[in-house]
Formats: sequence, C-alpha cells, structure tokens
Amino acid sequence: MAAAQDDRKKRLRMTVGAGWARGKGVDLLAKGREVWYNCNMKVWAISDLHLSGLSNKPMDVFGPEWEGHFRKIQADWREKVEEDDVVLLGGDTSWGMKLAEGMYDIASLAPLPGKKVFIRGNHDFWWNGITKVRALRPDDTFYFLQNDCVKFGNVIIAGSRGWTCPDSTDFTEHDMTLYKREAERFRLAFEEVKKIRGEGDRLIVLIHFPPMGVKKEDTLFTELFRENGAEKVVFGHLHGSVYFPLKCEKDGVEYILTSCDKTKFTLTRIV
Repeated sequence: MAAAQDDRKKRLRMTVGAGWARGKGVDLLAKGREVWYNCNMKVWAISDLHLSGLSNKPMDVFGPEWEGHFRKIQADWREKVEEDDVVLLGGDTSWGMKLAEGMYDIASLAPLPGKKVFIRGNHDFWWNGITKVRALRPDDTFYFLQNDCVKFGNVIIAGSRGWTCPDSTDFTEHDMTLYKREAERFRLAFEEVKKIRGEGDRLIVLIHFPPMGVKKEDTLFTELFRENGAEKVVFGHLHGSVYFPLKCEKDGVEYILTSCDKTKFTLTRIV
C-alpha cells in the first residue's frame, strides 16, 4: 500500500480545456477527466512531416536529403521518446486531400511512443472539421488542438494554425483578414488556458506559421504570447534555404523552429 501511494505521488494530473468536451467520439477527453503522468515527462517537437501514404507526393523531389525522411524520423523518435513523453507536431503532417487520406498518415504514428499533440498546417487540407478529426483519432495518445489547449502535469500546450505576418513581402489584404482571424483564435485558446492554469504551470504555444519575421518585429501573435505568459513557442512551415534561427528569444519568450528538414529529421527537446 505504501509503495502504491509513493508511486501515485510521483504521478501528475492531466486535464483538458473545454474544447475537448465538444462533439461526438471524444468522451475520453471530456472536461475534468484526470489521467496520471510520470513527473519525469519530457516534451519533444517536430513539424512538417509531409507524409503521403495514400497520395503521390514523395518529398525527395525537394532534394536528396528528403529520401527516406519518415524512416529517419521514426528511428530518432524511438531512440528519444518514452511512453510518458509528449510530442508536439506543428502542422503539415499529411499531403492528403481527404480526411481518410490524412488519418491514414496520422495512424502511421500510432506505433511510436508518447502522447502526440497536433495542430493544423496550411497544407493539411484533409483536416476537415475538428470534431470529425477527433472522432477518428487512432487511440487515446492522440490530441488535436484548434483554438484550445491540453494540460499534461504542469505543462499546458495551447495551439492553433496562425498565419503569415505583415512583414512578409507577398502579404496581401486577404492575408490581413486571415492574420487577424488567427490572432482571435489564439485569444480563444488563451481563454481556455486561464480555466486550467495553476500556480507554477508552464505554457508552451504550438503554431504552424512563424509568428514573426527574422527581424523579430512585434506581431499580434508575439504580443498575445507575451501577454499570456508563454514560456516557449514552437513553430514550423519554413523549409530549405529559407533562413530563420532554430532558436531565438523575444520579450523573454523562446521561439523554436522544428521543421523536420531544418532539424535534420530529428525531434527537438522542448522541456
């Protein structure tokens, strides 16, 4: 009995934001549900896997470094990640156009250890409604964020897609509409964070697009992240020769680029 109590003390509670209670097929993620997690939990991240299990879009057309890229990611994942760890996937997970195609690629991650937390990227056209996506998750190690958050122990993950920022050279009036809309979605996510945040909790933000330019100018996103006490921001979207430092800091917040080709197809330790 004493040993069991000691073991219990070494576990931490997981709660979820209100968004997880919406829709059918997500009863295991209803608000207030508790699960116990190892206090030695680590958080990892990788983005832009661009899997194409049911679509004809091999990534090696973008360069020889992409050849067998998923096998490289799987090998590194298995070497680093333990069952109680969390892996953040920052969008553009699948080239699939239909929900079934995207979920086929999502399911290919099921044999890998850890809890997997996803957001939508600009190429995730298969992501057709958060309720449908959550209802088809392969098992209870998969979490999909859209304008909300999830909490593992004392770590809260808030996520949404984001959008290109005004300093981009090809920024248009249409982009401005989407940019403001995505900022509002993060405001909604942070409202959910407030409901479950406790003293000492750490906030990590997951966003697909870079939330600022390389000159680190203020944006609606960076202002929201600072105002809401984010510790780290994880993003992707950038590939190839496009320059952005893998890690940088602005206003006391650490920004971490995790596009898989930028990290040589390895996972980045976040916490």
